[in-house]
Parts: sequence; C-alpha cells; structure tokens
Amino acid sequence: MPPETSTVAAPEVSLVHLIEKKRDGKELTHNEIQAFVDHTVKGTAQDCQLGAMLMAMHLQGLTDQETVSLTKCMMNSGEVLVWPKEWKSLLVDKHSTGGVGDKISLVLAPALAACGLKVPMISGRGLDFTGGTLDKLESIPGYRILLSKDELTQILSKAGCFIAGQSANLVPADMELYKRRDVTATVPNPGLITGSILSKKAAEGVTSLIMDIKVGKAAFKKTVEEAEILATKIVNTSKILGLNTRVALTRMDSVLGYYVGNSLEVIESVQSMKGEGPEDIDTLVEDLGGNLLQMCGVVKTVEEGKQKMKKSLHDGSALKHFQTMMTMQGVDPSVAAKVCDDPWSALPTVPKSQVTSLMSEKSGVVASLDGLTIGKCCRDLGAGRMTFSQKINPSVGVRLLVKEGDKVESGKPWIEVHHSQSIIPESVRERLKGAIMIDENMKAVPKKPIVIKVM
Repeated sequence: MPPETSTVAAPEVSLVHLIEKKRDGKELTHNEIQAFVDHTVKGTAQDCQLGAMLMAMHLQGLTDQETVSLTKCMMNSGEVLVWPKEWKSLLVDKHSTGGVGDKISLVLAPALAACGLKVPMISGRGLDFTGGTLDKLESIPGYRILLSKDELTQILSKAGCFIAGQSANLVPADMELYKRRDVTATVPNPGLITGSILSKKAAEGVTSLIMDIKVGKAAFKKTVEEAEILATKIVNTSKILGLNTRVALTRMDSVLGYYVGNSLEVIESVQSMKGEGPEDIDTLVEDLGGNLLQMCGVVKTVEEGKQKMKKSLHDGSALKHFQTMMTMQGVDPSVAAKVCDDPWSALPTVPKSQVTSLMSEKSGVVASLDGLTIGKCCRDLGAGRMTFSQKINPSVGVRLLVKEGDKVESGKPWIEVHHSQSIIPESVRERLKGAIMIDENMKAVPKKPIVIKVM
C-alpha cells in the first residue's frame, strides 16, 4: 500500500503532556501519536518516558482509532517496500505469535511461491521458549538475513519468496519500541501487538496476510477468548488499513512436529517439503496456504487451495523454491543442494555421544506432552535466549519419538536430547521426565483439530 503522508509534530508538543493524557485514560489524537513516534525515532525521548508511555498504553488500552494511528505512524517511520505493479494481487505473508517447534514459515513460504504467489517475509528471532525463524535459517551455513532492496526484488522475482531480517530503515519506530516493551512487561497488550505486527506487514507492501495466533499451554495466549480479542483487533485494524487479513487460531499445547531446536527444525522442514513431514505440520501449512490462495483469487475455495499446497509439498516444487531462496540469500549452491538432499550431513548437529535418549517409566498411552516445559528445556540447552543479545547454539534441542495418543512401552525411548555438554544437565533431564503424562489404562486420546477457527 502507498505510504501515507504523516503529520510532523510541532516542536511544542510535550511528551510529558502526552504521557499524562494517556495515563488518565484519554484518547490520543493521530497527531499526538505521530509526535510520540517522532520522539521515539529521533531519540529525543528519554528511556523512562518511552517506558512510561508504553505502560500507560498497556494499562489504559488502545482504542481502535489509536491502534490504527499507531500502526500508520510506525509504518511510515521508515522505508516502505514497493514492488512491481504486476505483483500486487500476489503479494502475501503470514505471521505467527510463536510456539514450540513452530517451523511453519520455512515450509509455507516456498510452498506458496511454488503455487505462484510472492512472499516477502520479514521475520524475527526467538525469545524465551518460542523459536525464531531467522535463528533456524541462520543455522544453514552462509544464509544471509540482511539484504538490500535490489537483492530482495531479485530474490522475489526468481525464488518467489525470501525470509529476511528487518533492516534498520524498515519500521524503525517498532524496533525502538519493541526493545522497551520487552523490558517493561508491556508485550501482551493487544493494541501494541497489533501495531507492531501490522506496521511491518504494511511496510512490506503485501496485499493479503494470514495471522496464526497460537492458543494453549505452550503459547502466549492461553485461552481462545484471549486470542479472539487480539484477532478482532487485528482484523478491524487491517480493514481500515486496506490490508486483506484473516486470523487462524491454532492449537499450541504440545510441540509442533517432532523436532525442537534450530538445525533440527530445518531438517524437519526439509522432510515436510519432500512430502515426508508430520501430519500437524502438513495440515497447518496446507490450511494457512489454502486460505491465502483463496484470498488472492488464485483458487475459488480454501479446500482447492489446500490441495494445491499439498501437491507442492509432494512434487518437489516447494523444495526447489526453498533451494533457490537459500542460494540467493548467500548459501553456496553445493551446500543448498546438500541441505535439500541430506540435511543431517549439511547442518550443524551434535556428535552422537551427545544425544541422550530418555526412557519411558511405564507402559501405556501418551495422554499429554507439556510443550511449554519442552520448549523451556530446549532454551536452557542453548537453543533459545532470554535477551535478544544472547547467542544461541544451532545444534542443540530435542527430537520427540512419540506424540500424544501414541503407545509407549516401559524402558523404551520417548525423546532424544541433543546437548552441547558431554552429559545432559540433570535439571533438564528431571524436567523433561515430568513433561510426559502416560495413562496405563487409556486406550486412545481424542484427537483435537490443530486449527480451532478462522476469523
């Protein structure tokens, strides 16, 4: 969408006055929000003032109009990507609120490209127990996330998709505010979340967006009701911005797929693009992709779109686009080919001596797997981080050998732990032992659909 002409705040606009106004529960005007964003980008606001305003917004909430204004002002705080006019109806993206084992973007973007869409995906890093798409891709030797506008256009033209990092010129206001939201406990606010996500997606120049809001024990939104509040805010704001958006609420109690950890999740993504992926990954890729294909008018129904996506995962076309994307983002062609052919040999992994299997303590049916505990254990192994400056280890993580509803036998392995030390840390071992619930009397576990609803 074309950039909107912003109103530059007059010098006399006082940031203290704006904080007081929002603190007292009054609605900020578009010009006042523009003044706040200007102060943020220019560096004329003190850290304590930014924190105070964010907390006032968090506690008092943002009206729909304030959310729209914040989104527009942040979007226009830097560069807005513009693509060839003939691509307009085909430009799409997906955003997830994050979960454990969530490698959907790695599969979805090239699968959509294989179906004829253009996917300019600006992604982020992981924090706490949620994995980051960029961290996963950077486990591929040579993969570059920071690219020039010309490079992005070339990649989108040839590969049909890119997955890159946010440049300093793209929505700089969001970059500054997010750093403060993280340390001021203001991340969960629906208005701030909506502004952060949609400002980046609008600046990407996409026409259609599918939002994947994770719901459950291993997600930031624990209940459907919480997720619906955020979904409604995103849909309403998108309509005003002219961005065609749907929101899928998807289940996140356990782990998505079987692998958690950066290299391990790339390996499982390649398996999915060979038509050999786990059912939950395939279902989510096909469902999200099917919606986007229908939203763009490529297919008439979502079901037709799902079938088109499924075909791309089984005929090798999605994997081909993934390989092209890798080489155009800096990966040596021979390495990219090896990743697609035998990812275990091409990606950083721990030695076999540092893979420890944990055994089931009884026989029965797996009643539940605590995704949150598993995610936090992977973080503590080095696969995740607590601050954005913290380095991660791409080779560590876990590989589940069972899923909910599977039968297990006493003394048989149910999980592999890939660790950097010579032995698995005892604290991780003990917490993982408590992450699996086995029912000796249960015969089957009722299967719940991974997609709860689409709004």
